Amino acid sequence: MAENNNTAKTQEQDLNQILKVRREKLAALQEAGKDPFRHVKYDVTAHSMDIKERYEEMEGQTVSIAGRIMFKRVMGKASFCNVQDLQGSIQAYVARDNIGEESYADFKKYDVGDIVGVKGEVFKTKTGEISVHASEVLLLSKSLQVLPEKFHGLTNTDLRYRQRYVDLIMNQDVKDTFVKRSKIISAIRRYLDGQGFMEVETPMLVANAGGATARPFETHYNALDEDVKLRISLELYLKRLIVGGMERVYEIGRVFRNEGLDTRHNPEFTLMELYQAYTDYHGMMDLSENLYRYVAQEVLGTTLVPWGDVVIDLGKPFERITMLDAVKKYAGVDFSEIHTDEEAKALAKEHHIEFEDRHKKGDILSLFFEEYVEEHLIQPTFVMDHPVEISPLTKKKPENPDYVERFELFINGGEMANAYSELNDPIDQRARFKAQEELISQGDEEANTTDEDFMNALEIGMPPTGGIGFGIDRMVMLMTNSPAIRDVLLFPTMRSLDK
Repeated sequence: MAENNNTAKTQEQDLNQILKVRREKLAALQEAGKDPFRHVKYDVTAHSMDIKERYEEMEGQTVSIAGRIMFKRVMGKASFCNVQDLQGSIQAYVARDNIGEESYADFKKYDVGDIVGVKGEVFKTKTGEISVHASEVLLLSKSLQVLPEKFHGLTNTDLRYRQRYVDLIMNQDVKDTFVKRSKIISAIRRYLDGQGFMEVETPMLVANAGGATARPFETHYNALDEDVKLRISLELYLKRLIVGGMERVYEIGRVFRNEGLDTRHNPEFTLMELYQAYTDYHGMMDLSENLYRYVAQEVLGTTLVPWGDVVIDLGKPFERITMLDAVKKYAGVDFSEIHTDEEAKALAKEHHIEFEDRHKKGDILSLFFEEYVEEHLIQPTFVMDHPVEISPLTKKKPENPDYVERFELFINGGEMANAYSELNDPIDQRARFKAQEELISQGDEEANTTDEDFMNALEIGMPPTGGIGFGIDRMVMLMTNSPAIRDVLLFPTMRSLDK
């Protein structure tokens, strides 16, 4: 233990000395009139991977690249360094006779982590490495810190999330994940725009945070002296737009839920909801399946997507099964034979499933589904026809009003989307809100409250409508083979270091 403490102390002293030297180098540059922070722009004409992929046409051309020095080897009158940019890294060959004696002397003092601009000709070294033969090297920004691989590498997961900027520098696969995330969202927009949908924006600060079963964050708006909430869903405002005659609308935006952290949940996350007039949940199933297939093909070039130990096949038709049939298949329990809440509770006790006194038959069916079914739904599966008790905004099935026209899309045991034939009967909706408020009085902090303006909109009249919500982060997890939601959020929620 004493030896480990001594080693750590020595490393800390070494690091402090390196940081001191870097600041001294900066001071010397500034004193010599070469302050690296004076540069306000640099004309970049090429990036690393473009040069490598198009070498045959770019050989001999003069290019300007810019990026961070990740490696440097000084050999007398000539040196090599690797410059990392958005796309990757490329080698630069820096010779005294080409950039001048003064510039070369400056270059030799540059540190790993410094940001430089390099102008020169594209060529191949004797070993066949595509490089830039520098005719000019400019120090564009001085790094006063040391990149983590200097001592122990960036292996601390918590530190990676807290210092994502360092994570992006050190781990190319992390950068690739977020490049793919951007492409995924762009592909979603292209698909929906091509289907005639219009992208809109709705409020984040709301008086009534409805549209989902979740506990909201609350805050106070000083200017109006009113308590407001951060939205937990996009639903109720988008439905207002359907009432207003906008037949196909969608929004991609942040929502906020005051809940715990785990591999699939972050208190703020990106949700996409869309609503289409004159269709139902079957139309939403077709749209969901086609959207997933389109995004995979556009971003990954295939519909076979590895995720953990399995390969998800988005090319095959997605399975469709009712919640009743799924519970019957995997739990061996037929809830169509259960007629009362008491029978359902007795069944739950028999199977050691915990429930609350307020739970009804439909709630307990859902608990059975979570306990026995979800883990088996590996390949894309639409689970349809949920109990009315857990679906306060959904149209009832005409032939069986105990259930609603709703589905959830499951992939690899997790929910990826949630969709309805939207409830457009204002009388039924008011009764559902009333039932939700009774749950609030019984201690359910996640139940909905009545939104009177939304009720007014429904009374004006909403056409038959299909709606769906997609967890964008979970889609990105799938498309990038990422095990945790924090891996696809640039800056995930973290506990304060002061705690």
